[in-house]
Amino acid sequence: MKRKKLGEAKGYLYICPWVIGFLMFQLIPLVNSFRYSLTDIKLGGEYQFIGIENYIRMFTADVDLFNSLWVTVKYILMVVPAKLIFALIVAMILSMKIKGIRIFRTMYYLPSILGGSVAISALWRVMFMKTGIINNLLGTDINWLGDPKYALFTIGLIDIWQFGSSMVLFFAALKQVPRELYEAAQIDGAGKVKVFFKVTLPMISPVMLFNIVMQTINALQNYTSAYVVTGGGPLKSTNIMALKIYEDAFVKSDLGYASAESWLLFILLLCLSGFIFFTSRYWVFYGDEGGK
Repeated sequence: MKRKKLGEAKGYLYICPWVIGFLMFQLIPLVNSFRYSLTDIKLGGEYQFIGIENYIRMFTADVDLFNSLWVTVKYILMVVPAKLIFALIVAMILSMKIKGIRIFRTMYYLPSILGGSVAISALWRVMFMKTGIINNLLGTDINWLGDPKYALFTIGLIDIWQFGSSMVLFFAALKQVPRELYEAAQIDGAGKVKVFFKVTLPMISPVMLFNIVMQTINALQNYTSAYVVTGGGPLKSTNIMALKIYEDAFVKSDLGYASAESWLLFILLLCLSGFIFFTSRYWVFYGDEGGK
């Protein structure tokens, strides 16, 4: 009995760092942000309880809110599919038996380590200037950062370039596909395209679901590239929600309103995640459920 109690005590001791971190850096800030969203609080000042006025203001008086929401949705629809397609293609290439393949695997993962930094975003801005290296290589004079048609695509390329984490998961999933399924498909006369859609994709669909959800969350929280590369311009064509929240909180010093916007972004994330999980019943294959 004493050993059992001692073992339980050790277990609680081991999880204490996680519990403390969760309370201090996740749960308490989450509760405080909701409390602040119901107040009129300025940066470094006192606050006054105003109820749901911040939420009413969002939908009745903020002319930039719906633009930021639309820009955020466009950003997600552009970045997430392109990133996952690219990651899957590279994972399939790297799963082949090629000499020196381990070096290539490491090289392809490096952008995920470096891509989210301010330094890379600043470099991206220099590369895509009108007189930058990209236009010199392409022989064009496209205004990548100053034209609303190209600005969102330009910052989206940074996120797409960071495909390493998704690629690693796809690579691991591809390695787990039973060889017998490929052999059976070949015996039945299936071509490579049919094998990919009928064997490979269904077998890696759980990992596909995980990647879609995680990359959607990452895209919703993107801030660095929009802030450093374009600053939300031109004409607010890259003013995604995370950047708008930052500006309202720390430029305009309106913390209460920014907290309400954060909760709107959180609700948007819940809705998108719920939609993805709801539709997953039609395209995600689990071997222990007979494909249901």
